Amino acid sequence: GVDNLRDSAVLEGLVKKHVEDGKLYAAVCAAPAVVLGPWGLLNGLKATCHPSFMEKLASYTTSVESRVQLDGKVVTSRAPGTTMEFAVAIVEQLFGKEKADEVAGPLVMRSNHGDEHTFLELNPVQWTFDNPPKILVPIANGTEEMEAVIIIDILRRAKANVVVASVEDKLEIEASRKVKLEADILLDEAAKHSYDLIVLPGGIGGAHAFANSETLVSLLKKQRESNRYYGAICASPALVLEPHGLLKDKKATAFPALCSKLSDQSEVENRVVVDGNLITSRGPGTSIEFALVIVEKLFGRNLALELAKTTVFTSP
Repeated sequence: GVDNLRDSAVLEGLVKKHVEDGKLYAAVCAAPAVVLGPWGLLNGLKATCHPSFMEKLASYTTSVESRVQLDGKVVTSRAPGTTMEFAVAIVEQLFGKEKADEVAGPLVMRSNHGDEHTFLELNPVQWTFDNPPKILVPIANGTEEMEAVIIIDILRRAKANVVVASVEDKLEIEASRKVKLEADILLDEAAKHSYDLIVLPGGIGGAHAFANSETLVSLLKKQRESNRYYGAICASPALVLEPHGLLKDKKATAFPALCSKLSDQSEVENRVVVDGNLITSRGPGTSIEFALVIVEKLFGRNLALELAKTTVFTSP
């Protein structure tokens, strides 16, 4: 991807004009080293990038290992695991700290950036599965795009067989922030198969669509009845699992503003909760932790920690 960006003469001209006009510019992961460096847009500045490109970056500028680096009008960052911090830093530069704090709060971002993930586990069971595990991730209009993409991405990095199914009548959905996502198949087709795990992203609109889908609710109830694994994040524990009895006798968490809808709120302050065959989490800022805990339950902690390091969710 970054090679294509670097080789685009149109983009290069656009960005250089943007920089000449004294405007803010930014890049993450490999892009600072592969794109901004060769374009001469990091000269005399400090910048960071993905750990595996730091040597290349050092040939163009002063490289630093910050998760997010601001120098003058350029903001750089390291990898998928630092992207949320990166985005909030850009918001702060554009709109000020008050707006950045306003945006960051509902994301449920963690304060201990770079530390290993932790989670609460109750009634622990060994998660067994087909090889590779088959995982259903439904999406709908209004689904929280960060949560959906992060869950899919991390689980596919772990080599799970992830099936993305649209609850709508077409494959393409419009997510909560107007990002368009395309599913692999429609839910009616997906429902013809069984899954080791069904995991629901959040987003108010998407969660309501899930709760109103008889097909999806039926799949989830069968999943619970057969002691197979299911999970949800953000709005979905409160708006999908709770009203359909799928949290009965289970501890769970959810998006902070919706935790009052849970009948058992005793463990809601935890970022990720595993109770037997159920896993729940809080919001966009806990999505990587949520996905890593799923990887840990399926494949073991070593792989989860390896993925955390590769994505620079934890410090390299």
